[in-house]
Amino acid sequence: MTDTLNGKGLALIPRTDAKQTLKDFKSDQEVRWCPGCGDYAILAAVQSFLPELGLRRENIVFVSGIGCSSRFPYYLNTYGFHSIHGRAPAIATGLAASRPDLSVWVITGDGDALSIGGNHLIHALRRNVNLNILLFNNRIYGLTKGQYSPTSEIGKITKSTPMGSLDKPFNPISLALGAEAGFVARTIDSDRKHLQSVLRQAAEHRGASLVEIYQNCNIFNDGAFDTLKDPGTRDEITVRLEHGQPIVFGTGDNERAVRLSPTGGVEVVRRAEVADSEILVHDAHNPDPSLAFALSRLDEPAFEHVPIGVFRSVDRPSYDHLLNEQVQTATAEKGTGSLADLLHGGDTWTIG
Repeated sequence: MTDTLNGKGLALIPRTDAKQTLKDFKSDQEVRWCPGCGDYAILAAVQSFLPELGLRRENIVFVSGIGCSSRFPYYLNTYGFHSIHGRAPAIATGLAASRPDLSVWVITGDGDALSIGGNHLIHALRRNVNLNILLFNNRIYGLTKGQYSPTSEIGKITKSTPMGSLDKPFNPISLALGAEAGFVARTIDSDRKHLQSVLRQAAEHRGASLVEIYQNCNIFNDGAFDTLKDPGTRDEITVRLEHGQPIVFGTGDNERAVRLSPTGGVEVVRRAEVADSEILVHDAHNPDPSLAFALSRLDEPAFEHVPIGVFRSVDRPSYDHLLNEQVQTATAEKGTGSLADLLHGGDTWTIG
């Protein structure tokens, strides 16, 4: 066994020299999701990806909230914590800050993360806590049997909105970019190659990463992402973002390109009608998130053009590293200290 710098950057995480396989990361628990659920594909992709990290299983932790996706920790042979609704980022923050020798992953859904857990999510991202957050987005509440969620489209007919939802949905990518998250990406449950590529980049990134995964709920919202999966339509609407590459998509006469718009955002135009110099080249490392945010709006209002890939990947010091630096500085200046000294120091007073 050897130690190496964490891909997140700053702490030593014990590694293993033993060869690991997918089987090493499968638990002995029966996987219990609805037959055909997209969660199965994501689980298989993650289980086969984890050996690449080269980390000991006891130095990997998956923390989840409440929802179908939150059963994830049961099915991985690592440490795990099935926590409370919406609070997984808060619990994972404490773990990442106190145990820099761990690779910490958060599993959450669109309801868990963006409704009751919205505040925890945005603050984990803005603080740049050393976490990988995987947000499964099926645009519905699955565990509680089909109510509309914070990502359901306007007009969605569900058990809780029989006349159609009136709520403007969240765009998770836009939300994460607005919170100044350093790493923001989107992928699809059924595209294992792309999914694992994004996971690999998230794991190597320093600080907080958010990966939105479009995930089909075949019971309560079946077919929500069919246009992204159907061979007849996917290439015409899927915008694959690659750092340093011109943003071009579609085929034949339907080939499209993305350029800056007169209003300061971006727009889709016919490839044949625009000069090469006008086509936007994707820069995931741009410190200014404005263009990444503009790209995240391309799928509004109804999946006309859907970007997938890494929108933003920018390094800045992680919260847990800065916190531990403060602790080390305080310890060096004032010694180890004691609880009694803390309680009787500063602004204290005696009653009675």
